[in-house]
This record gives sequence, C-alpha cells and structure tokens, in this order.
Amino acid sequence: MSVLSNQLNKEVARRRTFAIISHPDAGKTTLTEKLLLYGGAIHLAGAVRAKANQRNTTSDWMEIERQRGISISTSVLQFEYQGNQINLLDTPGHKDFSEDTYRTLTAADAAVMLIDAAKGVEPQTRKLFEVCRMRGLPIVTFINKLDRPSQEPLDLLDELEKVLGIRSCPMSWPIGQGEFFKGVYDRQSQEVLFFQTSGEANVKDRLAPRKVTGVDDPVFLSLISSSEGDDQAKELHEKLKNDLDLLEMAGDPFDHAKVLAGQLTPVFFGSAMNNFGVQRFLERFIDLAPCPQPRMSTIRVVEPKEEKFSGFIFKIQANMDPSHRDRVAFMRVCSGKFTRGMDVKHARLEKTVRLSKPLNFFAQERVIIEEAWPGDIVGLLDTSGELRIGDTLCEGPAFEYEGVPRFSPEHFAGVSIRDPMKRKQLKKGLDQLSEEGVVQVYRQRGFGDKDPVLGAVGALQFEVLQARLKSEYSVDVKIEKMPFVHARWIEGTGFDPDFFERREDSRCLEDRDGLPVLLFKTDWSLRWAEENYKSLKFLKTAPIVKK
Repeated sequence: MSVLSNQLNKEVARRRTFAIISHPDAGKTTLTEKLLLYGGAIHLAGAVRAKANQRNTTSDWMEIERQRGISISTSVLQFEYQGNQINLLDTPGHKDFSEDTYRTLTAADAAVMLIDAAKGVEPQTRKLFEVCRMRGLPIVTFINKLDRPSQEPLDLLDELEKVLGIRSCPMSWPIGQGEFFKGVYDRQSQEVLFFQTSGEANVKDRLAPRKVTGVDDPVFLSLISSSEGDDQAKELHEKLKNDLDLLEMAGDPFDHAKVLAGQLTPVFFGSAMNNFGVQRFLERFIDLAPCPQPRMSTIRVVEPKEEKFSGFIFKIQANMDPSHRDRVAFMRVCSGKFTRGMDVKHARLEKTVRLSKPLNFFAQERVIIEEAWPGDIVGLLDTSGELRIGDTLCEGPAFEYEGVPRFSPEHFAGVSIRDPMKRKQLKKGLDQLSEEGVVQVYRQRGFGDKDPVLGAVGALQFEVLQARLKSEYSVDVKIEKMPFVHARWIEGTGFDPDFFERREDSRCLEDRDGLPVLLFKTDWSLRWAEENYKSLKFLKTAPIVKK
C-alpha cells in the first residue's frame, strides 16, 4: 500500500461532514454555535436576538442576516474535536431559502435534525427531511428546548414515525421537562447528566456525568431528592422508570446499520441555549455518523479512498469580501488528496484549470490551505467566473458527478432599474447572484438582457436580491411581482414556443443556458399543457447542460 493510500485511509476515517436541518426558530444556529464552542473553534457563543446591541452569531455574516436575525445562506464551518475533523454546514432554516439547503445537502454525508420539543415536527423540517430521505442520508435527531414547556417525549417519538415515517431509538431520555427538567439519562452508558443553570448561557460548562447502576441506584435517587422535595422527586423517578420500561418493551433497538441506511434515527434530548446535552451529543454523533461516502458519477461509483482527486461545486458565494468584490466557489472533496496549485480537469468546459487559491472558511474569516481530503469543503477564488454549481473538477479521465439540481421557482417578478446609467452593474449583479443561487434569471426571447424575469423558490429571496444589489453593486431596483405560479423546463419534440406565448395563461422564456422555460399562471393551465402535449416533458428541475 502506498504512502498516499495510508494517508487517505487515516484522513477519511477521521472526517465527518454533515448539515443541520430544522424549522426556523428551533435553535439551529444556537446549536451550531455550541458545537463550535465545544470544539474549541470559538470561545464565546453569540445568540440570535432581536436586540441591536446583541453580538451576531458566527455563522451569520451577511448584513441582511444580522439585521433580520435569520440565516439566509449556507455557512461552512470546520473544526477539530478529539482528533476528528468536523465539517459543519449550517444551512438556512427559513423556507424561502430552502433551495440553498437542498444544494448543500448534496455535499453532506449525514444530517442532524433539530426539533423544538414544544412544537414537534414542523413543515420545513418535514420538507428538508424528505430531501435527506431521497439522498439516503443518515439522520440523527436532537430534540431541543427541554428546559421550556414541551410535549411529552413519547408523543414526540410517535410524531417522528407518523409525520416523517421514520422509526427512532432514543439514546438519552429526559428527566422531567420545563421547569422540572432535571437532566437526561444516557441509556447506553447508564449515566445521569444533571441540568445545572449558571445564569450565563455562554459559559462552557463541562458537566461531569454521574455513573449509576440504573434508575433505582440510591445515588441517582439522592441526586433528584437534593434538588427537589421528596414528593416531586418520587414523581420524576416513577415517570422515568415507566418511560424507560415502555421503551424497552415497545421501542426499537439500536441498529447502526439501519441508522447508516437512513431507516432509524437516534434521538438525543437537551437544551442548546444552556449548553446542556450538546457535548454528549457531539461525542456520540461522531461515532454514529459515517465518514465520507462513495459518490455516483456519470461513469461509475467513485470511492473516497481512490488516489486521484475529484470534487464538485455545490455553492457559489459572491462578495464575501465586499472590498474586493470576490467570487468564491465551495467545493466538496470527494476522492483523493487536494493540494494547493494542482492542475485538474474542468469536466463541463473540457479544459485544465489550476487551483491556486484554495481557502478554508470560518464564516467571513479565511485561511489559505495547502491540502484537503475527502469530506472537506474548500473555497476556491473564481475570478474568471468559470465555475458553476454542479461542476466537477478531477484528475485523470474526465467525468461528472450527478448534477446539483436547479429547482422550479414558485414566485416570479420583473425587475426595473431606477438609474438607467447603471444597467451594466445590474447585469453583472444579476449574473453573479443567479450563479450563486439567490434567484434564477430568465430572458425574454429575442430581447437579450432587456427586461429579465426573476424566479425564486421563496418570495423573501427577492428582498435579499434587492438588498444585495444595493449594498454590493450600488444598484437600486424595483421588484414587481408577476402572476405566475409554476415554471417548467421543456424537453421533447413538437414544441412551439410561439403558441404558448400567445396564450394568456402562459409565457415562454429562456434560462441562462438558452433552454426554453414555460411559466404558468394557474395549476389548471399547467395540467392542460401536460394533458394536451404528451410528446413534451414538463420538468421541475433544469436539465444538465455541458457547456
């Protein structure tokens, strides 16, 4: 075995690359901060607050994110923990930015599903869960905010199965909840972690667990009694025993193979805001989550331990450094060793490119790196604008990984510039922000770049576009919503764009690659087209274009 093969085996085995998915306000960014805190990547966690004087979270770096207190763009955060390299993809929780999350999940090997203990499974969680299921990603669940009034834990497990259709295996179990939340019982190690409030949420409290022989251990009983009166302690003890007995009889046993296949989700309980249960969760997650996995390409399955380098672009971010108007392409390394300055094949453009400025990111902070391994996320400065979302870079014979999809928009708008002298800046801004995935830009047939039509999965994306055009390109625009509700890419024979253009309920445009896209005003008009034009395919995702 070669030296490189030995290195690959070692580096692949110690890497974990995952994304966090949740509904807005479930505590996702707070959990991210606390994972970074325990990993030693930061020393003070910033909480998301509405108050202007609060410190901003590390992962939210855009000005508009800081103003609104929400994540609207995926952040790449990397740190080491107990000898393991952790690549954490903090994704937007808001439904209007779900397309960015969909793309990011293509770069992850696992997902953490964060659930608010009071609200249970919410709509955005369900939507993102389905994307994970389609990709077969292992999912580990963290049920958050146990220190607040919440649903019964057994009801939450039942909801996971009924709403999401996935079986669960609790790795820990809460002792009380809300104002009577006293900690969690680790079912695997038979340890008790007691909840202690210090009054300072940013303090990294490495609480030492207490090993007990079981829930009837006198040490366990004395710990509960010392914090509560005898009656309350007895009630908490009895409920814990009954719940654990029921789990043993009717619950699913732990099966790591089912976890890796995405058929069983391990469940942990805690409070991210108070740092409770986060460290234990991180330790167990490293054992549960898979190392970098094989990837399907156009020619075969590519193993991460293959010596030839390969990777794909899953995200473009313009103007991370506004003073330099830069453009960064985020690449997931899939196989082999990446080294600074290496020459690789750009599969779509069929040309050789040199990767001379690779970066490691921590929100806006950046460091030039010399090497990276499968599972790592590398930022590539792309001054020429040659890289697109979905592009494959590789050594050896060219191939392409399965494409990162462009999803059909659900909201549409026209854009007009307030200062006609800035049309050039507007075109540049729309081109760059559309490549980044903020919006999709469609052109009217025969009109070139005049009067473009914008498409977005979520309506709030238009507001983000407007704000970023003004702050990053000094272009003030007016956004006017249009009455369309569906967009479909067209494939097949016998397509007459002029016919659909003449109809009042549809419109034919072209996307960035010149492919025809039909916009429909109603569900009925889309169904009519599908039923009357059987020779055409009406696609929800854009076809992959080679050049």
